[in-house]
Amino acid sequence: MSQNENGEVVQNSDNPIAEQQVILNGKINLVTDEMFNLPSPHVTPAVMMKINDRIKQAMNEGIDGVVITHGTDTLEETAYFLDLTLPNTIPIVLTGAMRSSNEIGSDGLYNFQSAIKVAAADESYGKGVLVVMNDEIHTARYVTKTHTTNVATFRTPTFGPIGIVTHSGANYFQELIETEAVELDKVLDNVFLLKAYAGMDGTLFDAINQPTTRGLVIEGLGAGNLPPETLPAVQRLIDNGVPIVLVSRCYNGVAQDIYDYEGGGIQLKRLGLILCKGLNGQKARIKLLVGLSAGKRGQELVEFVNNAVS
Repeated sequence: MSQNENGEVVQNSDNPIAEQQVILNGKINLVTDEMFNLPSPHVTPAVMMKINDRIKQAMNEGIDGVVITHGTDTLEETAYFLDLTLPNTIPIVLTGAMRSSNEIGSDGLYNFQSAIKVAAADESYGKGVLVVMNDEIHTARYVTKTHTTNVATFRTPTFGPIGIVTHSGANYFQELIETEAVELDKVLDNVFLLKAYAGMDGTLFDAINQPTTRGLVIEGLGAGNLPPETLPAVQRLIDNGVPIVLVSRCYNGVAQDIYDYEGGGIQLKRLGLILCKGLNGQKARIKLLVGLSAGKRGQELVEFVNNAVS
């Protein structure tokens, strides 16, 4: 992206970073492949699947590490999709920019160079898919975009980054819990995400209760609760066999079955909602999408969604 003469950020026909020099100290052979030229809101699970396939091809060709430049709006979702669907071997790093390439203080080239350092580090093997922005190294599993414009937007609530980028390269201070990849050859559609709010009723739930609906994630209130007026419509979805995952809309914490009132987490769990630990709504949707696309159903799907190490 670049700003035009009116100050509007627009899409370029060519990637401006490709025209700039990255200092690699003569130790890295950088092979570039411009697969897409898409604003990140245009990225779909089908696009993520094509990136997955391209990385697998690179692995078979003996590539030692991968860096993906990506728009920041949906970067965390692509990162987590790849984390769930690729073997945990070579470093795979996503990065982006908060300031367009011709703005003062543009961070794209610097983040790109930092991501290359991380992908080239032996210490990055077996760390899962990573996100590198603003000199910090985050896991794809828990990182999220927290500010609309700040260059320090990508944060990992509760746990923090697992490492930092310095002049010498990647420095790690935490380890990611073990991961397990799910093999996919296609991705399904019609997995939805709804956010609960005070006074919510069943209107939106009934609107998506269609024969084509494959799954739903709800960002519940607090520790994972819903207004009681939603319950009949939620029950209708369950009766139609739609798996429903419950997370919290809160910035920190996990959904838990704590409250035993109408619409409380205990009742929702009894109804059959799957409580997902530690993921935000968009990540939980990706996980449910991957699980369903892999053919997981019933208890197997519950265990996959509930498993905090994948």
